[in-house]
Amino acid sequence: MTALRIVLALALVPALWAEYRWVNVAMRAPFAPRDGAGALSFQGKMWLLGGWSPRDKVFFPRICNNEVWNSADGKDWALVKPNTFLDASFDPASDWEGRHTAGYAVHRGRMWIVGGDVNQHHYQNDVWSSADGKAWQRVTPDVPWAPRALHYTVVFRDRIWVLGGQTMPAFAPSPERFHRDIWTSEDGVRWEQVRPAEPYWSARGMIGGAAVHNGRIWILGGGTYDTPETPRRRFYNDVWSSADGVRWQRHTEAAPWKARQYHEVAVWDGRLWVLEGYNADGGNRNDVWHSADGVNWEEVPDTPWKPRHAASVFVHNGFLWMVAGNNMESDVWRLEKVRGRR
Repeated sequence: MTALRIVLALALVPALWAEYRWVNVAMRAPFAPRDGAGALSFQGKMWLLGGWSPRDKVFFPRICNNEVWNSADGKDWALVKPNTFLDASFDPASDWEGRHTAGYAVHRGRMWIVGGDVNQHHYQNDVWSSADGKAWQRVTPDVPWAPRALHYTVVFRDRIWVLGGQTMPAFAPSPERFHRDIWTSEDGVRWEQVRPAEPYWSARGMIGGAAVHNGRIWILGGGTYDTPETPRRRFYNDVWSSADGVRWQRHTEAAPWKARQYHEVAVWDGRLWVLEGYNADGGNRNDVWHSADGVNWEEVPDTPWKPRHAASVFVHNGFLWMVAGNNMESDVWRLEKVRGRR
């Protein structure tokens, strides 16, 4: 083969292997930068709920806020509900306290916020729902699985599921607990505990988004936050799934992506996705991985957006979206499929 033919052949390789590409939709959306904001696709729009930004005292006077924004296209965003979480006069019975990394779900024609965080030095043990993003109803002030934060939340078999999480004694008074329990509810009020059979995943949380794929709940990595008694965080990259929440299958002990926490998971294009996150040796990440079976993983090369964790990831309008996060910019990106699978 001549040198020219070799060069031409190599030039064709990226095109032959390329399947997905990131497109920048907005570098500065109108909402203030934040991480841990809820991300839901509902009624033909993307909905951004609350979030965390401790240095921004204008939009986040109490570290987190309870704004609600939406967008149909990722470029034009509307403020549906302004922040009411401003000072000590706030009434937590009339509106939800500002929060981040809570449980977020779409269930039975409504958006749901399930539990919260500990940034107000107490646990947010409440559940809220809304049909329009503007008016919110407190479904219950105190769930039976409290107190906890950093839990993983999915909708499966027409029920809301809460898995894992932990207490955070350095932020709010509580005994140290790292959970590996499972709770489920049809209405957010009455909760039942599911008793999983061994073996199953170790205690963890810090998984954003949700992964329900091929009729199964999937747990993809995750970890634990440091506490005074356990000052070293844990990071995982194992993969588990279950068709009923009781019997769990471990698909791999160590996926090729680095162990991480505060990452986002999703199901799009018939595949499981793991995006960004935080890991012990490299800090924030911007790698993106996908798999049809939880065992064989491929990486999307050349991610153009900055490393981050606790981003807001949407599956919306036929695309996978990456919005904001711990890069503390209000950027919006869209992943497109550019050719069929091999």
